[in-house]
Amino acid sequence: MNLCDREVLRALLGRHGFHFSKSMGQNFLIDPEIPADIATASQADGTCGVLEIGPGVGCLTAELAKRAGKVVSIELDKKLLPVLAETMEPFDNVEIVPGDALKLDLSALAAEKFSGLRPLVCANLPYNITTPVLTRLVETPCFESVTVLLQKEVAQRLAARQGSSDGGAFTLWLQYRMETEILFDVPAAKFFPAPKVDSAVLRCVRRERPAVAVEDEAFFFRVVRGAFLLRRKTLVNSLSSALPELGKERIQSAMETCGLPPSVRGEKLSLEDFARLAAALSA
Repeated sequence: MNLCDREVLRALLGRHGFHFSKSMGQNFLIDPEIPADIATASQADGTCGVLEIGPGVGCLTAELAKRAGKVVSIELDKKLLPVLAETMEPFDNVEIVPGDALKLDLSALAAEKFSGLRPLVCANLPYNITTPVLTRLVETPCFESVTVLLQKEVAQRLAARQGSSDGGAFTLWLQYRMETEILFDVPAAKFFPAPKVDSAVLRCVRRERPAVAVEDEAFFFRVVRGAFLLRRKTLVNSLSSALPELGKERIQSAMETCGLPPSVRGEKLSLEDFARLAAALSA
């Protein structure tokens, strides 16, 4: 069964009385090359256990099953469970887990399902939960890599060069823990129904250690988030609003110590800049 054929897809969904849910961000791939390319990009092989979130009808799931030792797919929409039972019937290394990826204990799930396998993530993420799901995945240290299809604009932001205006606080939070790279674009026309924007495949590989060494990680990220609180304002003004207990003079002094000009904005700083600044502010 070609799960990416539009007519096959219509017939399959019709048999099960399935209707698309806008609130769940359901858009299914209709080009068979794309799921194959995403699965290949994940670098999954027989030694890997792959966690997938939002399998839809299973077009990516099937490609992952051909490569990985085991695939576990979390599906929130109960109406898709009978569809997946049909489409995944040929694969004995696929398990569908009903539930919400934002509520499940992903560490416990990986430990239970992927014993003896290297846990990876590969998924076509619904646009509306990209940031919280990525946060959960990155905060689950057992996953060596996360390869996801997501909105192109979001992918570009998450892979942005540090110190450019394209990134943000979440970009730096992600790049602190993961190496990020955009692999290829996926036009909106490759989905059914077609979304209003194009997508891209982002690959995140966990670093052996964080990108920079910091004494107090919680304070470091308070500084990072604070720098983007008032994005159009200077760094000193944004940090003064975010961290009022420090006082403007102390912030200005720390910036001077780090060689940062008074007019600089937070978006111009790299992780290394923020590490130096956080150290100076806590001295």
